[in-house]
Amino acid sequence: MSTHLLALQDFTRAQLLSFIDRALVLKEERISGTFHQHLAGRTLCLLFEKPSTRTRVSFESAMYGMGGQVIFMSAKETQLDRGEPLKDTARVLARYTDALVVRTFGQEVVDELSKYSSVPVVNALTDLHHPCQILSDVMTVIEKKRTLENLKIVWLGDGNNMANSWIQAASVLGFSLTLACPEGYEPDPGLLQTAREKAQQPITVLHDPVEAVSDADVINVDVWASMGQEDEAEKRLSIFEPYQLNSDLLARAKRDAVVLHCLPAHRGEEITEEVLEGSQSVAFDQAENKMHMHKAILELLINGGV
Repeated sequence: MSTHLLALQDFTRAQLLSFIDRALVLKEERISGTFHQHLAGRTLCLLFEKPSTRTRVSFESAMYGMGGQVIFMSAKETQLDRGEPLKDTARVLARYTDALVVRTFGQEVVDELSKYSSVPVVNALTDLHHPCQILSDVMTVIEKKRTLENLKIVWLGDGNNMANSWIQAASVLGFSLTLACPEGYEPDPGLLQTAREKAQQPITVLHDPVEAVSDADVINVDVWASMGQEDEAEKRLSIFEPYQLNSDLLARAKRDAVVLHCLPAHRGEEITEEVLEGSQSVAFDQAENKMHMHKAILELLINGGV
């Protein structure tokens, strides 16, 4: 068992389900007006190199909602910006706080911090993985579909960090996954091979979005150019255009299919306004679930309950 949350492959099926089950309980309790102080007296440090709306606010709301407190720092506000080694920063912050939530570019940053930190390190996004988001997304699928079994779950678009974490979730949790990506934009091949070796259900990569979406139960989309890829945005528009989730493509899925988007959305690019605002979209329930999932992650990691 990992004391850090760096990538979903580091956990067992039972451990990932414990995050999801706890998040669902915490959501129901919040709806009923039950509030906890399970993290009272605890301090969370958010260390962000990449900007954020949903991730920052949901983690802060989660920690405050459990009775804890939060310190937010951008990387430029720390001595990291002046060259302090990560191992020094990790050991110092661990003396002051009870968990570090890190949003950065390279996976090696969170790996290095976790190596030297005596408190949990949580990967809130790197260029390789986005584990907290995908836990929230899987929670949303279970909430809407009541199961992960016998579902056709589809990833449509770039083989990015989100796709990588969906692949690991499918491998560990044992559900099938279909990804449709343009040639040259497939998920990380080494990660895909490792996941397939452990998977109990097929993980399929296609280049035809119509084939992928046909009879789908769940469709996931994300922006075509992630943070740090702004120089490629114009080029990607034409390459990814056939992968836009519009009404015509959505009609190929099952009538009760749900649409996920982690937001922010580029309306008119990866998804149309009509689909994002339509009855099959669960994007805003999905966004809310980040807060409940982050409560579960912080509670279980800080209190040692995973």
